[in-house]
Amino acid sequence: MTEPIDFVPLAEGSRLIVPLGEWVIRAACSQAKAWQDQGLPRLRVAVNISARQFQEPGFLNTLEQVLGETRLDPRMLDLEITETMAMQNVELALAVLRQMREMGMGVVLDDFGTGHSSLSYLKLLPVTKVKIDRSFVRDVTRDAGDAAIVSAVIAMAQSLKLRVIAEGVETTDQLAYLKERGCHEIQGYLFSRPMPAWAMRSFLAGREKTP
Repeated sequence: MTEPIDFVPLAEGSRLIVPLGEWVIRAACSQAKAWQDQGLPRLRVAVNISARQFQEPGFLNTLEQVLGETRLDPRMLDLEITETMAMQNVELALAVLRQMREMGMGVVLDDFGTGHSSLSYLKLLPVTKVKIDRSFVRDVTRDAGDAAIVSAVIAMAQSLKLRVIAEGVETTDQLAYLKERGCHEIQGYLFSRPMPAWAMRSFLAGREKTP
């Protein structure tokens, strides 16, 4: 399977990232709505947004068009941006993110802790969730520094009424540590590796039947 890191930088450099990003959003929204129509649990779908895509003048119009065409409830869509992206042009980021929130979508600050932004921007940016980068989660049960960072981010986000996602969770010990400290959502191979849509449907149906 081709990893995003293998082709996203090339797409960014050639501007192919804009139509590619639109296709990804459309496909994700369409698939999420199809699962709902099939009676599967209403799950939020999350899509990563590239810097060039985020700065595109027609980005918000594209989102509105896709949501209208797919008929997906905007509240079921989370768009993920990195803190580095937001810091490139804070004024633009604020304007776009506020309009995204007004449209009903969730905004996730991805890879939190890996950029160089001031923590004051976490309060400034109208985000709904913070995602802790996997580099801090990997050794959270063995490294005191990583444990301190993860605990501090969770506590800080909770004080700002933001939900917290931890990515890269691969062990039950990591899961137990994060749950104990109040992390809201978990992402990682402990639960599942990436899978095609048809397999995901069976996976969701199976979980729905699990007591």
